[in-house]
Amino acid sequence: MSERQKQIDRLFTAELQFRLASAVRLATTLKLQPLDLPIEWTHGSHRVQYAEIALRQDQADFAACFLHRSATYLMAVAIKDAIRAVVPDPKASTDSDARAAYQIARLIRNAFAHAPFLPTWSIDHDCQDKVFSIPDLIALDTTGLHGTPFDWRHYGGPLALFRLCRFVRITILKDPVTPRMVVPIPDNVLYQQGDLVLKKVDEISPSALPVEIELLPDGGTPLGGGHVLYGADKK
Repeated sequence: MSERQKQIDRLFTAELQFRLASAVRLATTLKLQPLDLPIEWTHGSHRVQYAEIALRQDQADFAACFLHRSATYLMAVAIKDAIRAVVPDPKASTDSDARAAYQIARLIRNAFAHAPFLPTWSIDHDCQDKVFSIPDLIALDTTGLHGTPFDWRHYGGPLALFRLCRFVRITILKDPVTPRMVVPIPDNVLYQQGDLVLKKVDEISPSALPVEIELLPDGGTPLGGGHVLYGADKK
């Protein structure tokens, strides 16, 4: 197997892990994710009992968030490694997209690898006060970021990295795009905006409590955290 194909496979594996972690986080939030673990688990010379590894729901919610973050940042690691394996001197590449993708992934990887639970930007001197971007896909402005806490708004968030991973695999490494097999129909109709999750229901639960919310001047319903709900006829 060629080195290019190895890197393509690793990029796709990182994408799959991100997709699975996204599903697990949603299922955990909606309390649909089973938290079953073995009553007794042996591996090699070690043995644990259920009480040692069992999860409460609040622990599962907390862990699912960090699981999703880890899967997101792992894509940056795979992107950096893939580009470095197939593009000679990616920092100075004449391909502006490859150069930007490499620098963005490398800087995100560094922030995560050096402090995975509380990432902090560590920007090389020659990368400070610069903008690395791929039009209509992702951008990172490093101005003033060195030494500051990592924030998804700096680079666009998890979906920006997911799109970048696919871009590197398909556009830079030339992985042929093949028709997708039939995907399963979801059990629930969900819409997500940032960390806000909306679930479509057939009827309002009898246990639901009415709340009084003052509508915005344009008719929108404020949901908190900057989110606003509009009717289907709102353009």
